[in-house]
Order: sequence, then structure tokens, then C-alpha cells
Amino acid sequence: MKKLLSTISLLFIVITLWSQPKEQMIKVFVSPDHTDWLYKPGETVKFNIRITKNNIPLQNADAYYELSYDMMPPLKKESVKLKNGELTINGSTMNIPGFMRCRVWTKHEDKTYSGYATTAFAPEDIKPTTTLPTDFEAFWEKAKSENSKIPIDSRLGLLPERCTGKVNVYEVNIQNYRIGSRLYGILCIPKAPGKYPAVLRVPGAGIRPYNGMIVEAEDGLITLEIGIHGVPVTMDPVIYNNLLYGGLNQYQYMNWDNRDEIYFKRVYIGCVRAADYIFSMDEFDGENLIVYGGSQGGALAIVTAALDPRIKGLVSFYPALCDLNGYVHGRAGGWPHLFRNSTESPEILKQKTKNTPYYDVVNFARKIKVPGFYYLGYNDMTCPPTSMYSAYNTITAPKVLEIMEEAGHFSYPELWPKAKAWIYTHLQVNQ
Repeated sequence: MKKLLSTISLLFIVITLWSQPKEQMIKVFVSPDHTDWLYKPGETVKFNIRITKNNIPLQNADAYYELSYDMMPPLKKESVKLKNGELTINGSTMNIPGFMRCRVWTKHEDKTYSGYATTAFAPEDIKPTTTLPTDFEAFWEKAKSENSKIPIDSRLGLLPERCTGKVNVYEVNIQNYRIGSRLYGILCIPKAPGKYPAVLRVPGAGIRPYNGMIVEAEDGLITLEIGIHGVPVTMDPVIYNNLLYGGLNQYQYMNWDNRDEIYFKRVYIGCVRAADYIFSMDEFDGENLIVYGGSQGGALAIVTAALDPRIKGLVSFYPALCDLNGYVHGRAGGWPHLFRNSTESPEILKQKTKNTPYYDVVNFARKIKVPGFYYLGYNDMTCPPTSMYSAYNTITAPKVLEIMEEAGHFSYPELWPKAKAWIYTHLQVNQ
């Protein structure tokens, strides 16, 4: 078991490293001429390009660049030479709110290096392309009602090797969506008698094991970190790899042509079921629950807070599943980019675009009534900023937005402590 725990810990280290920018010998820097990366519609952008080796400008570097609107085909492309390793190019503009990206590539000793920057044009004015179905609330109220009739049938298994002097750690599984279908997670409970606030952590995309939020539990929180795929979350990592390339391969694209069979229906309802379990716990204070996650988890945090009025707040980092029909309207749509370069028949495309609004995070964002902490990066090409702002701008509840302009689909270490402090403040937990 200790060997397995070490393997899981190593896996998490690897995942963390993958989510951060990689260091390279040749660096391609792209930056706009406005320090805040913000422009008014109609204003022309200039991009500064700098290519270095050992932090020294690379002389006579050959480069190729493309200008495009967020995730759209290039509107301008050109090969250039950087005589002194630096060059300023005149970009273009946007006459409507949105994002423009400059991507640059260079080759050195048969290896290609790249960099990019994404500028914002009145992002606070971006409107979603998705519409709210008239029966949106009825659809989800029916789904929640049906799920509430299924016995929760919770089962706990202590994980002694993960427990600490202050916290007991369990693998928990509960019934969800249909009889016999289970939802698994890692539950951490402070050992000291008392009633505690709670945090529900919802997962990013992928299939993997989970460690649980032990540190936060030691601070005086009940924490539940869930998986979404209905499989135990403490197995050998090889099994998750087999599922990734086997039965759960590309689960995010499953069944969008059938509104009731879309993969995320069970997932969304499962997040509410996880909250049901927390509210059933004797150790829970019965009131203070916050949900948080990043990417797919950022989407699920918004969805859960919208579906469950008992949630007191949320933290959402670079949320996925926002404005899914964007590509159909000629602009960026959110992960998983359902309609980018679509080759489907008009009939299938019509059915899918009719179904997506029921699962689009934009429409859940419209329903948010609790405070939220949000984070995004302009350079994110997994969850494009156009799609994320489409959701964020619809939220009328109290909200805090942290922006890291140059960040792609990751967060810098400085951002997680801010989110944690926000959670602790709202749950009145001393750090």
C-alpha cells in the first residue's frame, strides 16, 4: 500500500509539472504594446517578438507568425527575420469584444520553438452565443428529483496509511444516477469532536486516482474530493491508463446527440449527490459548504452551485464547457471544442447544438446566486478566454476575478493560496 501511495504521489507531481510551462533553451517571447493587454474595439495592436538563447537575443532568427481571433483560422500570416533577435509587427484590430492572438514559431537546430500572446478587446462586454432553453430549469429539477429517490447507500473504507494525527481519511462511495451506479471520492474528517464546515472538490478532465485534501482537513474542514467516472479512486494507476484508452476514451464527446444520455448528465447530478452526502454527515455543521475546481472542475463548480441552493460559495479556475456552440457562430467555443472543424451531417449537428444549451456552463452561470472566486488566463487555448468570459459576464452574484494575462491552461503558484484564503474567509476558518 505504501508503494501504491508513493506511485500516486509521483503521478500527481507529474500532472502538476505537465500543467506548467516547460523550460527550453530557445525562448520565444511575444508581448503586446499595452502592458495590461487590453484594447478598445477599433484600436490596432502591435506585438513585440523576442527570441533568445541563454537569455541573449538570437541573431538573424527566422520566424513565422500568425494572427487570429481566439481559436479561429489565421487572418494574417507571414515569415520574418529577426536581425537582432527582436521585431515589432503591426497586428490588426477587432471591432467587437473578443480576443486576438499572435502565435510565433522559430526553428533552431531542427527543433521548433513557439510562443504567443493574446490581447483582449473589451472582454467585459462579451456576450454568450448560447441561449437558455425555456425548460432548462424543469429539465434539471426533474433530474435532481429522480436522483433523490435513489438510496444514497453510502459506504466508507478507512485508509489508515493516509490518516494523520488530526484527520481520518476514507475512500467513500455512494449510489448515484441509477441503482448500482456508484460515485467515489476521498473523504477527510477532523478527528476532534465537533461540527465542521466543508469543501467539495470537483475534478478536472481525465481518469486518475485522488489523494484527498488532507492539509485543509487538518485546518478544520471536512473535505470531499470526488471522481466522476463511477470507479474507485485508489486503484493502481495502470488501471486508469487502461480506462483512458479503453471504455472511457474521449468520454467528453459521448452522446451529445441524445439529451438524456450525454455523459455529463450523470456527472452534474453526481456533484449534487456528493453535496447530499456531506449534508447527511453528523460531523458537518449543516450549513457551510463551498465547491471548487479547475478546468472541467471549474465548470462543475459553477454547475453544482447553480443546481444546489445549499452551496454557500464557489471557486472556479479556467472553467470548461462554456459557450459550447461558439464555433457554430464563428467564434471560439469552450472545451471540449465540440464543433471546431466539425464534419458531421447537418442533421446531427442540428441535434447536438440543440442539446448543448442544457449542459452549457453559461446557462448555469446565469443561475448563480452565491459569491464566487474566478480565475482565467488570456493565453488559454484549452478553455479559450472568449468562452470563459461568456459565462463570467452573465454572473450577477458577488464575484472576484483574478486574471493572469500570459497564463495558458494552468495557474501560477501564487493563485491557489489566494483562492484558499477566499475559501477560508467565507467559511470562517483560521489559517
